[in-house]
This record gives sequence, C-alpha cells and structure tokens, in this order.
Amino acid sequence: MAQKPKVDPHVGRLGYLQALVTEFQETESPDAKEQVLANLANFAYDPSNYQYLRQLQVLDLFLDSLSEENETLVEFAIGGLCNLCSDKANKEHILQTGGIPLIINCLSSPNEETVLSAVTTIMYLSSPGSSSHPELTAMPVVQCMLRFSLSANTRLRNLAQIFLEDFCSPSQVAEARSWRGHSALGIPLPRTEAPQQP
Repeated sequence: MAQKPKVDPHVGRLGYLQALVTEFQETESPDAKEQVLANLANFAYDPSNYQYLRQLQVLDLFLDSLSEENETLVEFAIGGLCNLCSDKANKEHILQTGGIPLIINCLSSPNEETVLSAVTTIMYLSSPGSSSHPELTAMPVVQCMLRFSLSANTRLRNLAQIFLEDFCSPSQVAEARSWRGHSALGIPLPRTEAPQQP
C-alpha cells in the first residue's frame, strides 16, 4: 500500500494535489499508482478542485491512463474523467485533446465500473440534439448502447436506454437496429463481478 504523500499540512489543496501527481509520476509500484489515481479521481468529484486539476494537467494524466493495460488504472482514470466532464472547461479540454476515441474504447472493457463511467462520460460530453461531435453517436456507439440496453445489469441497461432516448435520434436507433455490419457485437458485456480464482 502506498504511503501518504509527504506534504506540509500548510501547503493547501494545490500542494497536496501536486504531491499526488508527483507521486503518480515517480512511483514504480503498481499498487501506489492505483491508490494515487483513485485519490485523484475522488478529488475530481469536487468542483472546487477543477481549477487545480486543470493547472496540474490531471485531465491529461487521466486520458493517458485510459491506454494502460492495468484495468484498475483505466477504471480510476475514466471515473476521474466522468467526475470532471460536467464542467464546461473540462469538457472542452477532453473534446479538444482527442479524448473521445479513448473514452469510446472503454466501452469494451470487461470491468463493469469502467463501462458505466464510460457511458456516463459520453453522455456528459454529448449535448442532446447536438451534432458538434458526431463520433459520440456514431453507429458503433449506438449499436453498443443497443446491446447494453439488453443487459441483465440494471444500471448499464438504464444508462444505455437513457443514452438512446436522449442523445440519439429515432432514425439513428432504427438504423443501428437494421445495420448488417453489427460492429458492436464483438464488444463483450462487462463482468458484473470479479472472476473466481482457481
């Protein structure tokens, strides 16, 4: 388990967040990286931290972590982005720095929490009726949401249904249902619990 960053209690919030970012960048321990990224994702929940997180380039750290092989890092990174993207400046940063494909890739994660955060993040990044970022409602995404809308997982099913109703036109949904390519069929539904060890 990672130790708490060594921070003078008088440096304040920015100093503490800087210490977390530095620890994430310098540590070699996968467990420490996971713990620090989880802490940063939790700090991303509080709007009073948004300015500091932007200043410390934590949004880029989260986006970079979406490409990690470690599923736990990906889970915490997409969770942090999900917490941040309701803010207009954060949303614009994610959209302008190529975050959309990285977030869409999270839809194919076997980790349920990663997929739930990815769906929610895509919804935050979308504007109902807006076509400014059509890749958010591209056919593979809509097909994926159709598949998720049939999930036995209530949270995933409900999020997918909301996405289809609020962010897609009826014609997009109908086209996705009729498409023969079915590019989303290869995307597995996330596991609802961790696999059992033998």
